[in-house]
Amino acid sequence: MNEVLRNQYIPDTVSAPGETLEEILIERGMSQTELAERTGRPKKTINEIVKGKAAITPETALQLERVLGTPASFWIAREQNYRESLARAKEAAEFEKQVDWLNQIPYRAMVKLGWIPEHREKARQLEEVLRFFAVASPSSWHGFWGAESAAFRRSAAFEGEPGAVAAWLRKGELEAGHQQPAEYDADAFKRALERVRSLTRQLTNSFTSAVTRECNEAGVCIAFVPELPGTRVWGATRWLTPSRPLIQLSLRYKTDDHLWFTFFHEAGHILLHGRRDVFLEGDEREQDAKESEADAFAQEWLIPQAKYRVFRRLGAFSCAAVGRFAFELGIAPGIVVGRLQHDGHLERTQCNDLKKKVDWVFDQQ
Repeated sequence: MNEVLRNQYIPDTVSAPGETLEEILIERGMSQTELAERTGRPKKTINEIVKGKAAITPETALQLERVLGTPASFWIAREQNYRESLARAKEAAEFEKQVDWLNQIPYRAMVKLGWIPEHREKARQLEEVLRFFAVASPSSWHGFWGAESAAFRRSAAFEGEPGAVAAWLRKGELEAGHQQPAEYDADAFKRALERVRSLTRQLTNSFTSAVTRECNEAGVCIAFVPELPGTRVWGATRWLTPSRPLIQLSLRYKTDDHLWFTFFHEAGHILLHGRRDVFLEGDEREQDAKESEADAFAQEWLIPQAKYRVFRRLGAFSCAAVGRFAFELGIAPGIVVGRLQHDGHLERTQCNDLKKKVDWVFDQQ
C-alpha cells in the first residue's frame, strides 16, 4: 500500500467541483435558476455547490448526469478528490504545528539507510515518518509505540531513546512482513538451529540469507536491522502473532562471537518462554531469570557444558588450543574466544584474531 501511495501523484490543490459546474453552465448559457428547476433542487443548494459550500451527493450527481449529460461518476470523483484535498490541506496545517515531534525520531539516519524518502518540507517528512510507523498522527504514535516501548521496558532495562528503539523495532516488523515462513514448529526450529550452528564456521557474505531461510522453514522470522543512533540494542524477540515469532538482530558489536551468541540467546527465548513475552537486549539489560535461562541455552547449544569443563581443566588457552577445540566442536573459533573472554580465562585483547568481523556491507543490496 505504501508503495502505491508513494508513486501516486497527489496535486497540492484541487479545485471545487462547483467551479467545473459553473463553467459548464456558462458554456451552455444555462443559469443556476434553470438548473435548479431542471434538477428539482433548491436554487440555494445549486448556488452553494457552485461556491463549494455544499457537497455534490450521489443523488445530485445522478440528476446532473440526466440534465447535463455528464456522467454521475465524474461528479462523484470530483467531489471526492476535492474533499480529500481539503482534508489533506487541513492535516498539513496541523502537521506544520507538530514538526518538532520529529526531534524524537532519528529520521535523518532512517533516510540515510533508505528506510524512508527524504523531503525538504518538515511537514512532508513528518507524514513520511508516520507512514513508516503506520500511525495517523504523533499522538497516535505515542499511544501505540509508546505502549510498545513500555512493554520492552518491563522485560529489560535499557537506555535507548524510545523513538530510535521504536523505529528499529518497526523496521524489523517490515522486514518480517516480506518473509513467508512455514507454520511454526518447535522441533523443526531446533533442527534449524543445528544447521545454523554448523554455518558459524563459514561466515560468508550471504550468511543472513542462509540463516533467514533456515529459520523461515521452521516458522520463525528473522530480521537483520542496523542499529540507529540512540538504540543501543543488539537483539530482540517477540511474537508478532500467536504463531509468528520474530528474532531481530542489529550486529551491534560486529564480531561473529557476539552475533551467534545473540542469535542463540534469542532462539532460547522463543523455545523456553511464553508467546506474550517481549525481550529487548541492550547494553543495560537486567539479568532476570528468563535472561539467565536464555544465556544458558545459548551457551549449551554453542559449547556444551560437559565439553567446556574438560577443556577448562586442561588449562591450555593458547590461540592454537582454542582453534583446535573449536574445530572439534564444529563451530567458529571466535565463539570459543568470546566465551573464554566472558568467563575471564582470556583477556579481552587475547586471540581476537580468531574472531571474524561482520558488517552491514555483507547484507546490503
